[in-house]
Amino acid sequence: MKYMILTYASQQDYDGMGGKDTGKPAWTAEDFAAMGAFMEKFNNDLVESGELVETRALAAPVLTRRLGSKDGSSVVTDGPYAETQEVLAGYWIVECDSFDRATEIAARLGDTPAPEFVRATAYADIRPIVEGQEDLVG
Repeated sequence: MKYMILTYASQQDYDGMGGKDTGKPAWTAEDFAAMGAFMEKFNNDLVESGELVETRALAAPVLTRRLGSKDGSSVVTDGPYAETQEVLAGYWIVECDSFDRATEIAARLGDTPAPEFVRATAYADIRPIVEGQEDLVG
């Protein structure tokens, strides 16, 4: 079974990682390097176990475009969006034996080095990937 592990961030988080003033302590170069080293090892461990299908980080919300409609016309809006504090920051697709195993994998993300104020609000979602229409009904 395949599962998607999703992580979230805000524009403020991206700004802090980039060293910009956010009203909270900025990430240090050491913080950023530690996170990068952790993610590299996390990904390599999944490759070695044969469970990694794909992983990607996503660019900052300020680089996002949202498509919708209003009064029957298409509307394109550039980000970030005041109404959205958190956005998808990255994902992993893993193929493993069970939902419990996917949860174990995602739980390791809790060990990601980061400033404590970031760790205090970090979370991940784990969702089974639908392979066919019959999987849509929960």
